[in-house]
Amino acid sequence: MPELPEVETVANGVHERTHGQTITDVHLRDNPQTFKTPPTEIANTLTGSRIDRVHRVGKTIVADLTLPKKKTAQLLVHLGMTGRLLVSTPETEVPPHTHAILSLSGGKELRFVDARRFGRLSVTRESYTGPGREPLTIPLEDFITLFRGRKTPIKAALLNQSLLHGVGNIYADEALFHAGIKPRRHAGGLTRDELTRLRAALIKVLKHAIKLGGSSVSDYVDADGVAGFFQLHHRVYSRTGEPCRTCSTPIERIVIGGRSTHFCPTCQR
Repeated sequence: MPELPEVETVANGVHERTHGQTITDVHLRDNPQTFKTPPTEIANTLTGSRIDRVHRVGKTIVADLTLPKKKTAQLLVHLGMTGRLLVSTPETEVPPHTHAILSLSGGKELRFVDARRFGRLSVTRESYTGPGREPLTIPLEDFITLFRGRKTPIKAALLNQSLLHGVGNIYADEALFHAGIKPRRHAGGLTRDELTRLRAALIKVLKHAIKLGGSSVSDYVDADGVAGFFQLHHRVYSRTGEPCRTCSTPIERIVIGGRSTHFCPTCQR
C-alpha cells in the first residue's frame, strides 16, 4: 500500500498539473465499492468546481475545490493497495480498472485506476484533518507523549494511524533501523533519547523517500506513471537474509501485529 512518501509524490504531481483548472465533466464507472460518497453526489460536487490545491493528509490525497457561488469542498482519494491517480491526455488509452475520469479545462484528464478495488473516492464539505498526527511536523514533546505508557511493540505503534498517520510498513522498518531500535521493544519502554533518535530518523527517511519519488515495490507509480527509486536505498525492508549494509549481519524477518517486519539484529538494540 502506498505510504506517506508515495502519496505525497502523487499529490504533488497532480497539484502541479491540475491546480487552477476547472473540472468540466465527470465520468464514474458503475462500481459502488470504490465510492464512499454516492457517485451522483461526487459527480454533482465536482462538475464545474475549480481545483485550488492538491495535497496529502496522512495516506489520503486531498483536493481543495472551489464550487460555483464560492462554496468549497474537498475530494478525498485513498489509493488502497493498487490505486493510481494519473494525469493523461484524452488520446491516451484508458487503462483497465479505471473507475473515474475527470475532464479538465486545460485539456487533460485526471484518472483514478485501481485493479484490486481497495481504493476509495469521496467528497466532503468539511476540512479533512486525518486520523492522527503528521509525522513530518509533529513537535518532539508531542511525539514522545504519543508513546508514553504504551505496551505495544514500537513497530505496531508506528503503524497505528490514530497516533501518526501516513507511516506504513516500509518506513517504520527503515526508521527503526536508522534509529538503532529493535521493532519488538515496547513503545512505552523507550527512553527519551531513543524516541528523539526515532523521530529524527523517521523524518529523515520520509523526506529522503519523497525526494526520490517513493518506493516502487509493487504497483506504485506517480502522476505520470513513473516508478519511484527509494527502494534502491532500503536498508532492511524486504531484504531478509541479505547482509546488513552497515555490519554485514543477515537481515532478519519476524511478524509483529500480522505485518512482516525486517531488522538487523546487530545494529538494532
